[in-house]
Amino acid sequence: MLLASYAMAHPSDSWSWGIESGYLTKVGNNSPLDYEIIPTQFVLHSPVLFDLWEGESGDRLVVRNRFAVIGETIVEGAEDYYVGFTAAPSLEYWFPNEQTALFLAVGGGAGFTNAGSIEGGQGQDFTLNWFAQSGVRQQLRDDLDLIVGAYYSHRSNGGQTNPNPGIDVLGATVGLSWSF
Repeated sequence: MLLASYAMAHPSDSWSWGIESGYLTKVGNNSPLDYEIIPTQFVLHSPVLFDLWEGESGDRLVVRNRFAVIGETIVEGAEDYYVGFTAAPSLEYWFPNEQTALFLAVGGGAGFTNAGSIEGGQGQDFTLNWFAQSGVRQQLRDDLDLIVGAYYSHRSNGGQTNPNPGIDVLGATVGLSWSF
């Protein structure tokens, strides 16, 4: 009996969408208010955009696109919610087992909040955002990954009001991602 063999596609060669959530708390000294935020992101990753390096043992360094729609509950702070989007390149180092990757994404976007007149708050509804996320992606099965990471975010109105205190928050995220 002749058995057919075929190579499975590398996990980074497909589209994936996921949901991530976590807990972020204020760092830095811009706003005098203590912020606590629960972020929820719907994330879309593209297939490999650039294959930067492939090792002899099968490890691989790639760049993919990362797009996210953000919905945040502001547990403590001047505002109640934040909705927006971000985009970024995602640098991923895949280990030879093709099931584990370290990643780093740095990017930004824009969004809206319900700014009020509380001193130390954002001062207006429209804000710009910048983020950095680093973590581990672990494949649980062929089409499902667990994602655990550290997440930093800066939000500000870009100097459109005075003062412009901005918000810096740092914390952890966890999520699931499905390939298609």
